[in-house]
Formats: sequence, C-alpha cells, structure tokens
Amino acid sequence: MRMRRRLLATCSMVISVTLSAGCANGLDGEENSAQAALEKPNLTISVVPTVDSAGFFVALQRGLFTAQGLHITYVPSTSSANSITGQTSGRFDITEGNYVSYIEAQARKSADLRIIAEASIMQQNAHVIYTLPDSPIRILSQLAGKRVAVNAPFNVDYLLDASVLVEHGISPARIHFRIVPFSRMISELQHHQIDAATLPEPFASNAELTVGVSALTDLDQGATQDFPIAGYVVTRAWSEKHPRTLAAFLRALEQGQQIADTDRGSVERAMEAYRQYDNVGPVTAAVMTLNSYPLGIDPTRLQRVANVMFQFGLLRQKFSIQQMLN
Repeated sequence: MRMRRRLLATCSMVISVTLSAGCANGLDGEENSAQAALEKPNLTISVVPTVDSAGFFVALQRGLFTAQGLHITYVPSTSSANSITGQTSGRFDITEGNYVSYIEAQARKSADLRIIAEASIMQQNAHVIYTLPDSPIRILSQLAGKRVAVNAPFNVDYLLDASVLVEHGISPARIHFRIVPFSRMISELQHHQIDAATLPEPFASNAELTVGVSALTDLDQGATQDFPIAGYVVTRAWSEKHPRTLAAFLRALEQGQQIADTDRGSVERAMEAYRQYDNVGPVTAAVMTLNSYPLGIDPTRLQRVANVMFQFGLLRQKFSIQQMLN
C-alpha cells in the first residue's frame, strides 16, 4: 500500500504571508488598478493544512493571489468547526474545510454559508484508519468497543468511518469515538490512549514513516468512494459585500487547483513551503497520497455529502445543497 501523509493541521500560530509586491513602486499600473477595484484586497483565510488544500497552497506559493491584487494572511486551522466559528465572528474572510461541518452549521442555522469552490475529492489511500504495528486489532470487526480517534465530533472523518463500518456490518454506536487533533493522534496511539486513528494526508504518511503504523482499512470505498471532502466557503453576507474580491480569489484558486491536479511536484513544493512542523518535509511530501482537485462546483457531487449525512443520522431531515450554492 502506498505511503501517505497530510499536512499538519494543529497550529495555533498564525502564519502571515505577505503576498503583495512589497512597496508601492514595485506595483505596475495594471496591478494598482486591479487592487483599486477590489472591495477588500487584504484577506485572512483559514485553511486546514492537509492535502485537501493543495490548490490553495500552490496558488499561495506561486503568487497567483498576488497577481490578482490580493494580500493573504493564512491561518492554519485545526478543524472546520473552529474555522466556522472564526468566520461567523468576522475573523476570517474565507475558510476551507470539510463539507460535513459546513452543512451541519447551515442545517442548524448557526451560520449562513455559501460554498464558492470545491477543494478535493478523496482518492484511494488518502484517508485511512490506522493501528500500531503490534496491535491485536487486525480486522474491522475487532474495533467494536474500542477507541477510535477523529479530529472533530461528527465531521467528515466520522462519516467516512461510519460508512465503512456499516458496510462491514458493524454499528458505529459500538465504537467509542475520541476527539483528538491530527498532530496528537500518533502520540495517543503509542501511549494506548486510543486504539485506532483516522488519519488523512500528510499525517498518514508521516505516521507510517516515523512509527510504522499499520493500515486497518482504506476509507475510499462503498458509499464514500471518490467522496467530496472539502471546499472553500464564505458567509452569504460577505459574498454579497465583496463580489469583485471573491471573483479575484476564485481566479487565482482555479489556477492553483489546475496545477495541483496535474503537477505533483508543485504540490510537494507548496506543501513543504507552508508546513508547520519540520517532520513534514521532502520525504513525506514525496510519498504522500494526493486527492484530486476539481475546478468549479458540481452540485450533484456535493449533494452526495448531504445524502450520506442524512443516511447516517448527522442530519435530521433531507438537505438540498443548492441552498449553499446560490
């Protein structure tokens, strides 16, 4: 099985990335004109630093946002739930994270959100449940009664786990799900505080390289095969107030997505450049599994997320994703 890893999402620090050309005399007339047309050229963007965000990191490293007259302050996020809190309070302009958390917030009416772009579609070996190499747990049925870590309550990793468990005749209710940040999962696994860990890339590949963890099951199967994982979101009020800024962001992001989907080397360099920990370096970047990075939005594909959420009880009633796209 291929090694994988995912960008460490556990930073509380803010990485401020100055994506302007620097001083005023470094900007040509065209860029000055572009900036003048934007309602808000300085953006604070919260992104969960995993391979789901590869298009954003490529655009950031290559100066594609700068070319659109945007200055980006990038804030690493530990979970989409935290990003949503910052977004609704006005701290973040744009966030990236898993659709499950965004849809839950919209359904509860705790936020009025708009999905502006897709970030990633899961591929084989990109999300996996791991155990220690000497663990007695060898098959999924042995997880019954055991502690399985996910990074946030009832998010996409929980949904992926639940779907695969049910496919194998195991009720998710028999699993003790524990909330553990990605960066702490391996430590807790080693100290026997949890029995298994749900890891995306590049955390997965890093865990394989450093600890030799064993893959119990790939989550890219059954109802969640090729599953839409993450997207970029704004509040509806923000999108209505900043249409030109939003259009500029999307132009740059689309270029980053296209590069990420066709040029692995660019993804590796970008992920290394914005890593938060030294142990996510060139070796991990070289072996991590990548997702696919679509352009635009496919409503039918995204509706799958809401449908599976309803199937597994994360939504009390059917939800139309269209309300988050208009």
